[in-house]
Amino acid sequence: MQKGIIGKKIGMTQIFDENGKVVPVTVVQAGPCVVSMKKTVENDGYAAVQLGFGDLKPTKVNKPMTGHFKKADVAPKRTLREFRFEDTDAYELGQIVKADVFAAGDKIDVTGTSKGKGYAGVIKRWNFQRLKETHGSGPVARHGGSMGACSTPSRVWKGKKMAGHLGTEKVTVQNLSVVKVDAENNLIAIKGAIPGPNGGTVVIKDSVKA
Repeated sequence: MQKGIIGKKIGMTQIFDENGKVVPVTVVQAGPCVVSMKKTVENDGYAAVQLGFGDLKPTKVNKPMTGHFKKADVAPKRTLREFRFEDTDAYELGQIVKADVFAAGDKIDVTGTSKGKGYAGVIKRWNFQRLKETHGSGPVARHGGSMGACSTPSRVWKGKKMAGHLGTEKVTVQNLSVVKVDAENNLIAIKGAIPGPNGGTVVIKDSVKA
């Protein structure tokens, strides 16, 4: 069965494996999530399962979403995500999905929103090389340099790497390993780093490359 869950990044720590080696891990509070909707090929054109995570006060939910949750007979949830599983029949409306759907050794992909860095220059944003600070290069050691040709094409190419907003974008880290699962407290320890700040929402799914 394909697996997926929504969680909240707690932070990083380290644990020891059976050989006594230090393993850096990120701890994620994964679930409990509830199946708030099932999409079918007949009605929606594709099969998917919608999971909800994080309790929300009913007074914070607008009327359309209130009807959506009432139809599924589930409490309002803060975060909703769709998972396109091949076998959606394994999930039932209102079913609770907990961290124990994953086990130690599983290969996963983790998706989150990266930390926002604000307005950044080309060195920080695109890893440009700085200019020399001697022989008259002037006060432009961290500038982007030439933007292109003059008469042809008489413009700046679309997509050119320049200074601008950095971060706050969807990032997926692939082929991470589950080191440990605490089913009682709904915690998953993942080897390595995952996107986003502590407290950020992340989506964990089976690895597509495993």
